[in-house]
Parts: sequence; structure tokens; C-alpha cells
Amino acid sequence: MKQIVTRAGWAILLLFSACTKFLKEEPDGFLTTDKYYTTESQVKAAVNGAYAGLDDIFATGIGVATSPAFVPEYLTGYSTRLRPGDGDAENQFLRLDYIDPANGRLEPWWTAIYYPLENCNSVLDNLSRTTFLPEAARKQYMGEVYFLRAWYYFQGVRLFGDIPLKTTPTTDLSNTRIPKAPQEKIYDQIVADLLKAEEAGLPWTAISGHVTMGAVKSLLAKVYITMAGYPLQKGNDHYRKAYEKAREVIESNAFTLFPRYSDLRQVSLQNTGEFIFMLQRDPVNAGNFMHFFLMPFPEQPISIQPTYGGALAPRKEFYDAFAADDQRKQERVFFYTQAAQYNNPSNMINLPGPLIYKYWDEEAERTGKAGQNFCLLRYADVLLLCAEARAYADGGSTTNATAIDAYYQVLRRAFPAASKPAVISADEVLKERFFELCFEWQTWYDMLRTRKTLDVAGGQMVNLIGYKAPNHLKAFAETDLLLPIPLSEVQKNPLLQ
Repeated sequence: MKQIVTRAGWAILLLFSACTKFLKEEPDGFLTTDKYYTTESQVKAAVNGAYAGLDDIFATGIGVATSPAFVPEYLTGYSTRLRPGDGDAENQFLRLDYIDPANGRLEPWWTAIYYPLENCNSVLDNLSRTTFLPEAARKQYMGEVYFLRAWYYFQGVRLFGDIPLKTTPTTDLSNTRIPKAPQEKIYDQIVADLLKAEEAGLPWTAISGHVTMGAVKSLLAKVYITMAGYPLQKGNDHYRKAYEKAREVIESNAFTLFPRYSDLRQVSLQNTGEFIFMLQRDPVNAGNFMHFFLMPFPEQPISIQPTYGGALAPRKEFYDAFAADDQRKQERVFFYTQAAQYNNPSNMINLPGPLIYKYWDEEAERTGKAGQNFCLLRYADVLLLCAEARAYADGGSTTNATAIDAYYQVLRRAFPAASKPAVISADEVLKERFFELCFEWQTWYDMLRTRKTLDVAGGQMVNLIGYKAPNHLKAFAETDLLLPIPLSEVQKNPLLQ
């Protein structure tokens, strides 16, 4: 939540910076926060600071259109980096068979977990001892941070597997080297934090972009459906829990699908309607690089700043897997193949192939400053989770009316003439997730929890293990599904071996 942090949170982040690096550096001292939590404005700054980690992976490195953020999309094998450069095989994980622990893309993901987790632990510890706030307000502040701690751990456990579990702030040198915990223990902590957030009295929606009840229950649905699948394989009990949480979000009537896909790009609609939880952006203080990084390569003069593109594009095989009459495949919806020349709209420029249009920002095209929020939880995601979870709980397919209606809402927007089905299968819903949520940082996690993927040639869901995705040089194996803990972290903490 960068927009919030830039206004109030940096003071508290700087205060915490000496103790947030317990897995990054050898600490030589600590700053105390004992005298900090004395006013509500200080509490707000501390809580807002806990949001900062949401955008850590969107930092840019040295180079053009480079960022660790693209790692989960490269891992799917359905996208490619158009801009050539040194280390392409490493940057895009083309080989899969050997992900080097020294790969520079790994460290930012690791620190995007553990830096903000340390902030969350410190805020929760101090808020638990705060007495001057009204109890309702204190619970809400803590509910936000419980959600954020769950978010960061959920991000980490899915990418790295067994990771350290730490729920107290670092206050001395005795607890700076933490061993890895089993994944199930991490998931238990995630659920415990979300259940506390669920009881915090948060509002269902918030135009400010803060954590809401809608975000809490949506994330719980995602956590439960993940626990039901791989690697924990909790099965039907957790599929039913996922279904129930998603159904609560649906029956709240707090969210709705936008009638037009173009609404997903409207700044005026951010934090409303279909958007459940977003990374807050600001064109001046905290821009969104997606518009510029997804430009074509070689450069084409289709925007005021056309030179930064080539970071991520769909493989043609994936684009071709969309049905011809799918509204999402139509020009300038999810993708585009041509664009008007900047300042010369009568001249249409053919692009080198289909490119991602989901993040096109009309204001950025005009001003060179991109401020669209980045969606982290979307209502379409929850609808499809509801349908998939119930289908799995019912044995692989379902006639449940709530699940079918949830699936049909998403399907009908893509295919307006489609009839409502009488029965849906889990594979049908999962396939719809691949299309609806493509390039939204969801697909890789769906592949991991289901061990299934989309066969773009046949148009069907198939086993992930043994499937060679279009952008990979070999088929997936079990050993390809977790990222190695960064070498630099293992060197500093041998317990991470």
C-alpha cells in the first residue's frame, strides 16, 4: 500500500529498519519502540507501514523492464520476455531443471516476505500492549496487520515451501537465526491470523484501500483451497471450507463483476465493485510500471514513453488457446495486436505479436506517469474459487446452484450468449481461471496447488508433471515446483540449508 506509506508510514519504517533484516544482515543493535506508540497517529503510521511489503517485489533493478515481480509469470511457461538480454535462460526460468540459488530474482522475493513480516510482528506486539485506544479501534488496527502477516507468509510458503516461522519481533541477537518450519505449521499460522482478522470488526469494503472483511474472507478461501490441494492435500474438508468462505463473500453483496472489461482499467473505479484488495499506486509518489514495461519490443511509438517495454508478453500458443468468440480475446480487452501511433491516431501500427492490454493506462499514455492500482484480490477470482471448491468437494463436479451461478457470472461476461450449465466440473472452472486471471499473478499458484495446467494445443486441463509449457525447454518435474532459498540467505543462516 505504497500510497499510504509515502504519506505516513516511512517514519515508522525507518524506525524499524534496524530490526527488519534478521534474515538479511548480521544485526549489531536495535532501536526501541517503547516510547513510540503513544498517539493514534503513531499507531496509524505503524499499521500503514506494515503495508509497505506489498509492493516490494515491484521494485525495478538496473536495466530496462526488469523486475523480480515477473518471476511467477515466467514460471508458468505461458509468457515470454520480448526484450533480449544476457541471462535470459536464468531470468525466464527456461530450463526449469536447475534454478540457481544465486539467481538474482530470488532474493527480492525472500526479502519481500521477511522484511514486512518483521514489521508486522513489531506492530502486533506493541498494539497488544496499547491501552489508550478504544478497544474496537485497536482490534481493527490489529486485524489489518494479522491479515498482512498472513498474506506475506502465504506468499512465502507457496514459493519456497518450508520457511522460518517467526511471530515475535526481533529484540536481541539471540533470535536472529531461525530454522525452517514445515509447511503445514506455516499454513496453521496463516489460518490463525486470518481468523483473528475475521473477528476484528473490519468493514466489508474501504475506498481507502485498507484491509477489509471482504479481503480477509477472500484470502481465507484461497488459503483453504490451497491447503485442500498440494502439497498438504487436506481434501474435502478444506474444499468445503473454501467454498463456504467464498460463498460468504458472494452473499455479502459487497462486490460485483464490472459489466465491461474496460472498467478494470478505470482509475475512478479503483477499490470498488470487482476490486476486493489492491496495491495502492500514485502517479507522482509511487507509480505503476506495468503500463510501460509491457510495451512492445522493438520499441514502437505508441505511447509517450515507448522505450521501456518487452518485459512480459503472452506466448502466441497461449493467446491462440482462447476461443475466437471469447470477449477477452477481442482487440484491446485482455490483449492487443495493433495500436495507434502516439499523437498520430490515423496511423495504426502492427505489433510484433499479441501483447497484454490488461494494464494499459490511458493517463500514462498521455502524461508519462502511471498511477493505476494493481489488483491483488478480484471478485472474479472469488467466484471461480467458489465454483471450483464445491466441484472438488462434490467429487469433481457439482450441480450446486451457488457454485454454478458463480461460475456462470464469469463465463457469461466472456461469452454473452452462453447458456447456464446444469453441472460444472472442477476442470472446467480451473480452465476458466487460466483465461480470466491470466497475467494477474494467480496462474502459477493454481498450477502448484492442483498439479494441473492448461494444454494450450488441446485446450484441456492436463497433469502438470510431464507437461512442457510453450516457453520452457523441458517438461515440468516435481523438483521444479519450489524456488530454492536464496544462496545469500543460506550463507548468513546455515539453518536454512
